[in-house]
Amino acid sequence: MSTLDATRTELALAVLYLNKAEARDKICRAIQYGSKFLSNGQPGTAQNVDKTTSLARKVFRLFKFVNDLHGLISPTAPGTPLPLVLLGKSKNALLSTFLFLDQIVWLGRTGIYKNKERAELIGRISLYCWMGSSVCTTLVEVGELGRLSGQIKKLEKDLKTGDKYQNEAYRAKFKKSNERSLALVKAAMDTVVAIGLLQLAPKKITPRVTGALGFTTSLISCYQLLPAPVKAKTS
Repeated sequence: MSTLDATRTELALAVLYLNKAEARDKICRAIQYGSKFLSNGQPGTAQNVDKTTSLARKVFRLFKFVNDLHGLISPTAPGTPLPLVLLGKSKNALLSTFLFLDQIVWLGRTGIYKNKERAELIGRISLYCWMGSSVCTTLVEVGELGRLSGQIKKLEKDLKTGDKYQNEAYRAKFKKSNERSLALVKAAMDTVVAIGLLQLAPKKITPRVTGALGFTTSLISCYQLLPAPVKAKTS
């Protein structure tokens, strides 16, 4: 593959990535929390960027609650333990509620919804829902990692005489374990971000801490949304 062809391929992947509404949302999220880190809750340019980007992101999420509503009523994978099923459905319900209520918050901030006090209350309720969904996600990932660990150990015993990394099933399980470990870290950090936004521990979780963790989880989300690399053709 020539340099020009490689450049075209990389640009095509960039276009594919940036055409995703979810990817643009997470990029804006990184800007939002990066600005929160810089402002540390103090008035100024960084805080203005934080607030305006936060408001702009709500437009990206219009009707997004339908995704988790669909996940709530969809059947689960066969063999999934009941506790993990219940946690997964709880996560879907809480996240769908958060995204739905967030639309009312957007209406309040744009002035369409006139009851400011009620809009603020709905905003806090929505953040509690997001925090609850993050906790559920954390527990689900812990449970799924435990299941994967058992499956990987079983495969290792079966493949003890050969190179386990040459086995496709083992590589797939190992890759899935890494992905779930990253998702676990992200969910746990997002729980702390929600606590910071709700100001439940203002002395320990300051706006700067909230911004730093939110920026980190935004980068993780951006990474998770990257398209699979195109394999170079061999002549």
